[in-house]
Amino acid sequence: MRFRFENNLLDGDLRELTCSGAAVPLQPQVFDLLLYLVAQRTRVVSKDDLISQIWSDRIISDSALNSRINAARKALGDDGASQRLIKTIPRKGFRFVGEVREELAVAPPSAEPVAALPRAQTERPAIAVLAFENMSGDPAQDYFGDGISEDILTALSKQRWFLVIARNSSFTYKGRAVHIRQIAQELGVRYIVEGSVRKADNRVRITAQLNDATTGSHLWAERYDRELVDVFAVQDEITNAIAAAIEPQIHAAESFRAHRKPPASLDAWDLLMRALSHYWRVTRRDHETARTLLERAVEIDPNYGQALSVLAANHMFGVHLGWTELAVVAPAAEAAALAAVRGDHEDAWAHAALGSVCFSTRRLADALSEFEQALALNPNFSLAQSYYALALSYAGRPKESFEAAQRAMRLSPRDPSLAIYHGIAGYARFTERRYGEAIALAREAIRHRGDLTGAYRVLAVSAGMTGDGVLAEMALSELRRTQPGISLHWIATQLPWANEADREHYMEGFRRAGLR
Repeated sequence: MRFRFENNLLDGDLRELTCSGAAVPLQPQVFDLLLYLVAQRTRVVSKDDLISQIWSDRIISDSALNSRINAARKALGDDGASQRLIKTIPRKGFRFVGEVREELAVAPPSAEPVAALPRAQTERPAIAVLAFENMSGDPAQDYFGDGISEDILTALSKQRWFLVIARNSSFTYKGRAVHIRQIAQELGVRYIVEGSVRKADNRVRITAQLNDATTGSHLWAERYDRELVDVFAVQDEITNAIAAAIEPQIHAAESFRAHRKPPASLDAWDLLMRALSHYWRVTRRDHETARTLLERAVEIDPNYGQALSVLAANHMFGVHLGWTELAVVAPAAEAAALAAVRGDHEDAWAHAALGSVCFSTRRLADALSEFEQALALNPNFSLAQSYYALALSYAGRPKESFEAAQRAMRLSPRDPSLAIYHGIAGYARFTERRYGEAIALAREAIRHRGDLTGAYRVLAVSAGMTGDGVLAEMALSELRRTQPGISLHWIATQLPWANEADREHYMEGFRRAGLR
């Protein structure tokens, strides 16, 4: 349906407002509010009606509501004094009072049919932050743009009003010329943030823009030229602007900030970003490189919470994959994680790191509690979701583990770590004695990554329990390649089951597969 009033045309199907034929930029929520007021123009619309229809019954402040009403008025050339079109009815609500003529929407004459975006988008708005393009001309500076993008993504992830696709999925488009509509369809998102970074000497230029993938329009764009000492202020400005464009009531009700304590030195941040680029690759060599970089970052700034958190998590991931000995790294990892939590108890990374330490040191109840806290602080944290799924399996709760692994896949559908999520889901199915599904999931994990130790473990034990000797032999051979020190003794002493029956079940699978 389309509505004409004065020189305006409000098109509900195209989600567009024009004035004298020229498009009027509107944030999505302001458009929804204006459309609702016009459609309900025969009555006074109460605040409760608006909260129900526009904010889905979420609690919002009066300032947030008034901010949206004022934005709608401004788009129409109206204001709070004249109230020519949108009238405030004291203690009652609001009413659209302009003369309106309704029209049936006319389909565009020659537009190509466009595939609908995934249904999952309608659950709540979803956003992807792409890796910012390195404009410096030096490939060695890629990590800097990645770090800016990742900090923006982390800040946005703390908001529960929309779903943020995990970094490892959105960064798969780095260096590729892919249309934003295709990215939106593949990731199941409505909004896409992209930008570029040019770093030279002690200055940096950052550009960022927010796109609505459903219309192809730019909702917001900005450029920042700063001395490098101001890089954290730039991150706050960008997240502020993006949050204001997507969820205006956040910005109206409170000055949206990242709530992240920056390091005392940019050099420490620089080292962390370099380390993260290795951490996410999940190989033994990258694990060692990340550890070295993180230790240097902590030497520069001993109170740098995120560096401490990633260092602890990196240690424990190495333990689980058999790259390092638990007794060697556990004390340092726990000290780092505890320091991170003490430094900022609202940092999801800190709780995820402490949870991983508790997991590897057989304190499963504490591990689950820390992962749950991390997810409460950041519901979009796919890494914490996958750790939580793994801990649930070892705690004897495989059904919940499988569901958590599925959530991790939804949060990061094109993640290079997707193999890990499939492997965890496969182990949950093995624990439930659903060996066929476990094998299928392990194969899918291996299809994504041919060097994933955990997937070969699941494949070996599942094949062992089904009596498939050929598959078990192949899986064991590959497992020995990725984890040369694998043995029944290692399994019995290094993996943290809550139930002896689950441990015995796993070891029996390995015995039948031929491991000694």
